[in-house]
Amino acid sequence: MKLSVTKMFFLSVFLLLSFTINTIFSQPDEEYNESCTSIMAGKNATTDGSVITAHTCDAYYRTWLQFVPARIHKEGDMHQVKWGTVHTSSAWSNENVEIKGEIPEVEKTYAYLNTAYPCLNEKQLAIGETTFGGRRELKSEKGMFLIEELERIALQRCTTARQAIRLIGELIKEYGYADYGECITIADKKEVWQMEIMGEGKDKTGGVWAAERIPDNHVGISANICRIGEIDSKDPDYFMFSENVFDLAKEMGFWDGKKTFKFWEAYSGEKPFSIREYFVLSTLAPSLNLDFEADEIPFSVKPDKKVDVRDVLKLYRTTYDGTEWEMIRNLKITVKRKDKNDSTYTDTIISPAAHPWMARDKRNLLNSLDSGIVVRNRPVSVQYCAYSWVAQLRDWLPDEVGGRIWFGFDVPRESPRIPIYAGNLSLPKSFAICGQDHFSRESAMWAFRRANRLAMVNWGKGKEIIEPLVMEFENKAFDEIDFIEKKALELLKKDQENSKSGNPTQLAQEFLTNYSNDFARAAINRWWELGDELWVKFRWSF
Repeated sequence: MKLSVTKMFFLSVFLLLSFTINTIFSQPDEEYNESCTSIMAGKNATTDGSVITAHTCDAYYRTWLQFVPARIHKEGDMHQVKWGTVHTSSAWSNENVEIKGEIPEVEKTYAYLNTAYPCLNEKQLAIGETTFGGRRELKSEKGMFLIEELERIALQRCTTARQAIRLIGELIKEYGYADYGECITIADKKEVWQMEIMGEGKDKTGGVWAAERIPDNHVGISANICRIGEIDSKDPDYFMFSENVFDLAKEMGFWDGKKTFKFWEAYSGEKPFSIREYFVLSTLAPSLNLDFEADEIPFSVKPDKKVDVRDVLKLYRTTYDGTEWEMIRNLKITVKRKDKNDSTYTDTIISPAAHPWMARDKRNLLNSLDSGIVVRNRPVSVQYCAYSWVAQLRDWLPDEVGGRIWFGFDVPRESPRIPIYAGNLSLPKSFAICGQDHFSRESAMWAFRRANRLAMVNWGKGKEIIEPLVMEFENKAFDEIDFIEKKALELLKKDQENSKSGNPTQLAQEFLTNYSNDFARAAINRWWELGDELWVKFRWSF
């Protein structure tokens, strides 16, 4: 049912007045507490041969990040296992952090990018994350590890996905797992795996897990739902799992031992896909005609055509516009306008108060006026995203250059992507300050969050301003990235020559660091300016 023009006008005025403060400062609705999306692609599924994994950190987690350097340890050194690291205010802060135990250090650790959920190391190992919860009776407080600490240790100690899976499995068995059901998507420059982990029970210390490899010519997705199905125990090239995976399911009454065992069915008991899994896989492989009403869809699919990393970046911006899943499609009205020649034509517009991330109370208001007005589908791009990234891992390039992520703060649809390399040495200081607890011009995140929220005040016009700017920065990056990497490879050769002559240098890493940081500062400065411009442009909308 369409709204009348008069009703739409008064409704828009009311929504604009009531909506502005909530838009800028509100926390996400409880119903939106579906956190994180990880899209994966094997090397033969991408246009350039890169392996891809990704992550959106969609909740109230810290937004600061930093590079942690490689370290050499002495015999007897211990690694402190921490809880609470995802809720600290800066790279130098330890508030909310609790030491849960210690494990022996290794002789040498690798440098890694320390995000709330640590994501990339210097050897082109990358880890995405998404929480699916799992069966509540499996949650235990007795284990030592939360998922972010397992990711950190894997990045410090491993160079391949299989090594990381084995290490995490060993740590869980020896020291215990205390988190909710988690999926981590672990990729190296050869392959990408999906690993799903849960506790072993309320009074137990261990855990249960399974990992399945995404075929090299396939794409996959994990989005807050347990996805691994049948496990072929005779195919270690595609499956890894804890030794208790079958016995625990029978012991807990999740599986009768007769029916075909499916990990998702036993350990979550919920449908193994929802809108995000369906939308992404259907978009990349439309020829499969996947059915949203089906009980199950494939774990991964072969895309109809090879996937470019920009295709993945586009998927992370999606709010289903123009599809049957579009959240504000019923807020459109048809009006008559006149062009410069005074000729009349019809145009379709959306209420200026409407945008894909409307809070529940605003949707309820609209639904109270006309039935069926607003659809609620959890999009990939959400307004409560802390940060997101897409990683490319490339085995034909040296690690310093081959591993790169496309990083963004805040709403993926509204923020530009910043290229960051595995060989980077540092980040701008503003990246090291969280922006979740208070507004600060010292925090990079607030440059984007302020402008992005202001664009939502009048999304009909705001998107016409901010989205071309997002693409301007993306085009700039892809226009110059080949030149940047070619220059870095030349400098890497000089580094190798200098090292042989006894005068070691880091020219390539310094060059990549300067490039990334300059790009980041340009984006930050432009979004601060954009926020100022939007304050003025939409000054009558408040």
